[in-house]
Amino acid sequence: MWRSLAWSVAGLAVIGLGVAGLGLYGLWYFSQGLPDYQQLGTYRPPVTTRIHGGDGTLIAEMAHERRLFVPYDAIPKRVVDAFLAAEDKSFFEHAGIDPMGIARAFIDNLQNLAQEKRLVGASTITQQVAKNFLLSNEVSFKRKVREAILAVRIEKAYTKEHILELYLNEIFLGRRAYGVAAAALNYFGKGLDELTIAEAAYLAALPKAPNNYNPTLHPDRAKDRRDWVIGRMEEDRRITEAEADEAQAQPLLSRPLPDLDPPGNGYFVEEVRREMIAKLGEAALYDGGLSIRTTLDQKIQSAADEALRAGLIAYDRRHGWRGPVAHLEPGSDWAAKLGAVEIESGMENWRAAIVLGVDSSEASLGFEDGTKGRLPMAGMAWARPNLPEQLTGPPPKLPGDVVKPGDVIVVELSDEARPGSNEYLLRQIPKVNGAVVALDPHTGRVLALSGGFSFDKSQYDRVTQAKRQPGSAFKPFVYATALDNGFNPSSLILDAPVAIDQGPGLGVWKPGNYSGHFYGPTTLRAGLELSRNLMTVRLAQFVGMDKVVATARHFGVVDDIPPVLSMALGAGETTLMRLTTAYSMFVNGGRRIKPSLIDRAQDRDGRDVFLSDQRTCTGCQDVAWSGQEPPDMPDLRESVISPQTAYQIVNILQGVVDRGTATRVKAVGHPLAGKTGTSNESKDTWFVGFAPDLAVGVFVGFDQPDTLGKRETGASAAAPIFRDIMAVALAGKAPLPFRVPPGLRLVRVDPKTGLLAEPGARNVIWEAFKPGTEPLDDDRPVLDLGRVDDPGAPNLPQANQQGTTGLY
Repeated sequence: MWRSLAWSVAGLAVIGLGVAGLGLYGLWYFSQGLPDYQQLGTYRPPVTTRIHGGDGTLIAEMAHERRLFVPYDAIPKRVVDAFLAAEDKSFFEHAGIDPMGIARAFIDNLQNLAQEKRLVGASTITQQVAKNFLLSNEVSFKRKVREAILAVRIEKAYTKEHILELYLNEIFLGRRAYGVAAAALNYFGKGLDELTIAEAAYLAALPKAPNNYNPTLHPDRAKDRRDWVIGRMEEDRRITEAEADEAQAQPLLSRPLPDLDPPGNGYFVEEVRREMIAKLGEAALYDGGLSIRTTLDQKIQSAADEALRAGLIAYDRRHGWRGPVAHLEPGSDWAAKLGAVEIESGMENWRAAIVLGVDSSEASLGFEDGTKGRLPMAGMAWARPNLPEQLTGPPPKLPGDVVKPGDVIVVELSDEARPGSNEYLLRQIPKVNGAVVALDPHTGRVLALSGGFSFDKSQYDRVTQAKRQPGSAFKPFVYATALDNGFNPSSLILDAPVAIDQGPGLGVWKPGNYSGHFYGPTTLRAGLELSRNLMTVRLAQFVGMDKVVATARHFGVVDDIPPVLSMALGAGETTLMRLTTAYSMFVNGGRRIKPSLIDRAQDRDGRDVFLSDQRTCTGCQDVAWSGQEPPDMPDLRESVISPQTAYQIVNILQGVVDRGTATRVKAVGHPLAGKTGTSNESKDTWFVGFAPDLAVGVFVGFDQPDTLGKRETGASAAAPIFRDIMAVALAGKAPLPFRVPPGLRLVRVDPKTGLLAEPGARNVIWEAFKPGTEPLDDDRPVLDLGRVDDPGAPNLPQANQQGTTGLY
């Protein structure tokens, strides 16, 4: 008996050693090639970059994985409790794997197999960390063993709090949200500390299958799962019975899926994105958790978007109706047919409709959702037929002159429609496009940027990417060159025909004024105020185009243009951003600025990785503000032109608004200055101008250059947009005069003659002269170069219309 017992013990020992050896071999085998778990100690997950406006308002987010990292100490206890109840109630007791949980899962799965139900797992949170961070999602016995080995090692290396911090910030919870903080914002628009028990429980219900518990697609299933988590929290005594009952009684309300790139600032945000990638790289932008403070002023940006859209629509309507988007055969299935029609982007709050019928007073409409509306004749009275060369036909008299049954059109609900009246207005998406940019002229901070009618329709940024001819908007740089070379605002220049020999085989260039008339000797001021082409050419010919080109380069308008006289009338090409920046240098006293869209970018730890302002401020760090004077910062801006010449141009450009080609801008009621610009054949129209502390540039034109129409100019197409932006930007502010630098004499003169005003004269202006250049009498020389015909009397019709006559 003892021998049998000894053999039994020996046998058991051998079996035990064999099992132990097999276990050690298995442990060695499955441990081969395991990833290094120690990287979890320094793990820094990809974090969402957030882009803010100048006032700190969030305007966009950029991320490959939408995540906001929150340290464990900042995660509320109820959120932790909810996830522990749902995922791993013994987390703080086990050593990485939960034997009791495995046993329960084994028993449950035997029942599930018999009932053909889905098998359940027994992974702890630590095992999920091992899988999510170090392994794959492969479903296999080998992966589960490797996962368990890593979990035990992770538990030995790191605290429970660190492991839970990794898990709660890494887990995918649906709706592009990684981690609990991003999910709280995505589902409920709240921070973690604002979540209720019910909301925290819902987030804890998501890790297993976020799409299966989507509150929009599966509301009942989502609520059942949430209530199960609440029940587990009560069972584990993490909440009371009363708290559980109250939480389960609450409806599951989540907000709509937020847009990662909120609309309205598309062009501005896209420019920021490009700049940040160029400076810091794509990985830093999309994964680095940057906090980017931009220069955006939301009030001015909204005004720019609305004014540009309204201005382009107004131009488009002036040039007539181009017809329906499509035509369908109406029938009982008209709603389905309408839904299949592709409508170009850019409609915003407009709707596509099908014309169901037409009578003598209105058209009846149908919409994709099956509802109906009406389009009265008054809502389409503007729809003259669009003809070639942007001309229009006669105005329509009846609805049938514009639309017919089966036409697919675009409409907008009338602002004047009574509630429930369902009255609409005819609309069409403009073919013309344009751009607006607004700058702080003293710093170059871009306050608003709108690169087109609709960012959804076209991401092409016409502020920075479109190179177009500025036309007469270039002229201030010619006149500034003249003022720096001996001329003054009262200097006389002959307004008469000129003929320029362009060289062998090129013929004679004979430019003309927009009006087609000549005006004789005229002051330099009037030449710029009224945009006289012939005077500008004479002036450029006298001072030298090489000097004009040098001025334009120095201001940054162009990099390189040929020094030929046609360039004096804006025949070169530039961008709206460059031209508006150059105009800003006039109003800021002749100082160079560089446009910037980003004030500062900080990394996830709050360290500056980019600063736009590179000036040093001695003694400014760690100083609390208590009403003291701000520090006196050095002015590092380079001088582009003398402050005196810069102000003379500002003063003349103010005359453009007061008496010249942009008088419609006067309606704003503030001191404003600027210049219209229209290229030859009216293909490009501009208005660039400024108040003392705000510069705004506007461009309107077709993307494929084509005439805007014979009567369309910068004054008609672009200036109204500028006016409407300034009206909003300056509303409620006291009118501020332009700043006059020292070294000038302000003298009362007659604006027509440029001579000193007689005592008691009414029609006078204050003219700025450099000391010693004031016109003391009428004995002034007249610049008279390039004359080919006797100008005769003023208003003599031009003898030869060939050449550049459309610049205005």
